[in-house]
Amino acid sequence: MVNILHIRCLFKHQLTDLEILPRAQMWYDGLHMRALPASACAYRKKCEFELRPTFDFANSIKRESQFAHLTITINFIRALHKMATNGPKPLVFCGPSGSGKSTMLTKLLVDYPTHFGFSVSHTTRLPREGEVDGVHYHFTTVKQMKEDINEGKFIESATFGGNMYGTSIKAVEVVRDSGKVCILDIDVQGVKQVKQTSLNPWYVFVKPPSLDALEERLKKRKTENLTSLTLRLQAAQKEIEYGEEAGNFDLLVINDDLHHAYDEIKKFVEDKVLCGNNIG
Repeated sequence: MVNILHIRCLFKHQLTDLEILPRAQMWYDGLHMRALPASACAYRKKCEFELRPTFDFANSIKRESQFAHLTITINFIRALHKMATNGPKPLVFCGPSGSGKSTMLTKLLVDYPTHFGFSVSHTTRLPREGEVDGVHYHFTTVKQMKEDINEGKFIESATFGGNMYGTSIKAVEVVRDSGKVCILDIDVQGVKQVKQTSLNPWYVFVKPPSLDALEERLKKRKTENLTSLTLRLQAAQKEIEYGEEAGNFDLLVINDDLHHAYDEIKKFVEDKVLCGNNIG
């Protein structure tokens, strides 16, 4: 376990201004009793790396900016710690676009309506036909999403095909506060970011039987042009490689048959996820 002692050390060594030092001490006094999981170290290092080279005591405006940045970092860690200690352990689904994970997620939510809740992601891309804002995605602007990310409101975010995607802290908290297991549908970039937090979810990777089969599925959707199709297949190759690496996921499912693949996921959910969360 670690605490936020590094904040006190950071300020003590860097700050000499009598106006600001008491404020740093006050922050420490209010925070030093809050124990954080070891995975918060990544954010401690991020905080130290970003703050130390940029302190400028001759410029009070810049100085205030650094305090604002540190406040955001602390609040972000607090939110992650809250999610890691309150409510059921989340479930992360990952897999290339067209792997069939969305279909399985839908079936899971139908079969266990009182056990699972879906974390609705944010995206800057335009809605597709039939998609509803707040149901399939929270559709937003690039400007707004960048601001929210900078303010520490997102657990993970990624850019693909010129569009931003991400999972907000609020979206997860809404589900967990209801007592349900929160399901996150994210890509490999998102998985890597989540692994650096204290969220500690279950990880499931859905793999297509082959890239050729995946290409056929994407073509049948008729949502991709030649350029976007090529990009998705290239991304899928990298995602599959990561998904197959030992230790990255708790369950790897090959979706060569939807019913068989879903049965594997259902068994994992009942034996591990629901049982581990004491949900019956």
